[in-house]
Amino acid sequence: MTRRAAVQTAHLHLEAITDDVVEIGGQFRAVLEVGSVNLALQGEVEQEATIGGFAAFLNGLAFPVQILVRAVPIDVAGSLAALERRALQLPENLADLARDHAAFLRRLARSRTLLERHFYLVVPAQLGTVYQTRWPFGRKGAPQVDLLAAQKQLTFRCDEVSRQLGRCGLSTHRLRNVELAALFYTCWCPELARLQRVREDLAASTTLVVQADRSRNHAKERSS
Repeated sequence: MTRRAAVQTAHLHLEAITDDVVEIGGQFRAVLEVGSVNLALQGEVEQEATIGGFAAFLNGLAFPVQILVRAVPIDVAGSLAALERRALQLPENLADLARDHAAFLRRLARSRTLLERHFYLVVPAQLGTVYQTRWPFGRKGAPQVDLLAAQKQLTFRCDEVSRQLGRCGLSTHRLRNVELAALFYTCWCPELARLQRVREDLAASTTLVVQADRSRNHAKERSS
């Protein structure tokens, strides 16, 4: 009996997320979330330094990268709550400004959807393909890539990218397993992701999917 492929495998070719590495379509990727700088608040010299540093980073890349920019709705309630908690820790004059800003955001959110941008850099692993020989005829089996070697290469590349971007004043954060799953989830099901978040334990989600597949297969076997 042929097992039906999961939606993620059939449409995204997403095979696994292990040790902060995504295996997708037989290839391995790591994802860095990159911070931003406000050029409008910088002086002319600072702007030139930032732009020049980023241009040098792009020109110095020895491997391809993918830049992903997402505009997502702001969690207004959470942002306002955090702003009000922060106001309690500020001096009175700054606290008044923080409360005024919170009131402005509250009024603004009533008439329009507030968005924030997230920036990601997808870093690939590029390794030679290894073929497993089939005994006893010596024929080539399915191509395989060493996961451990891919993890080492991605760690080195992510560290190098973070170092280069740091020179431009850009902070980076490598996405962990749950964060990677959440990124795929929010891109694939943006509306549902607002209501239901990804579990912290990815193994539990995998177990539920596997159990559901097995139950469905057992039901089909009994009916046939």
